[in-house]
Amino acid sequence: MCGRYGRRADKQRIAEWFRTHDTDVFNEEYYETNAVHFTPSYNIAPESMQPVVRVDRDTGDRVLALMKWGLVPYWSKTPRANFSSINARADKLATSGAWREPWKHRRCLIPANFFYEWEPLSKDEEKKKISKPWAVSLPDERLFAFGGIWDRWKGQDERKNEIVVESFSIITTDPNELLEPFHNRCPLIIDPGDYERWLAPSETSHLPIDLVRTWPAEDMKAWRVAKLQGNGPHLLQPLAESST
Repeated sequence: MCGRYGRRADKQRIAEWFRTHDTDVFNEEYYETNAVHFTPSYNIAPESMQPVVRVDRDTGDRVLALMKWGLVPYWSKTPRANFSSINARADKLATSGAWREPWKHRRCLIPANFFYEWEPLSKDEEKKKISKPWAVSLPDERLFAFGGIWDRWKGQDERKNEIVVESFSIITTDPNELLEPFHNRCPLIIDPGDYERWLAPSETSHLPIDLVRTWPAEDMKAWRVAKLQGNGPHLLQPLAESST
């Protein structure tokens, strides 16, 4: 699964890497209001607002949008899902009531430089509330993209004002040999050469299911880090073997 991830890239770097077009995201007033969401973050948690790349349905251009991590289906009765929705299992994309329509029509890319996985604990370690996180990245720690889906929820608040919530989930697949010791799922990573096809609208009979595959272990690296506290580059410091 993917429960925490991080991003060194700022707004400009994301826009350059994903070749997004200027949109309202880049007007001065919008950026000043939402600047914090576009800055590097080393401890991204569920429910936070994060930059996501999608296709503008009117222009067909790639654009950046801020969305909440944790998909809220359009049919939900409340602006918050009543189930865990930060990840969407690849084997349920076509059948789940929450994932089916977004998978068909609303695929996205989530910019990241790394993510975290946790080493399984012994019963004694669990009692002591020990945490053993590992950071995982591509070998050169370059920017990459999780494959995701998104949805738009519309409703009203207590004062009958309209509310719109755009949110996303990270798709998960079977783990490779590197990640298998941590969990039975791992986040989907999309190759840059496949960005266009992943984002492009497509007929139901031609959905990019072939791109939903496990990233090769030889093109990843993992290193032990200290317990995740705070938010900064210090979280990526390799943990010395003698540390506890």
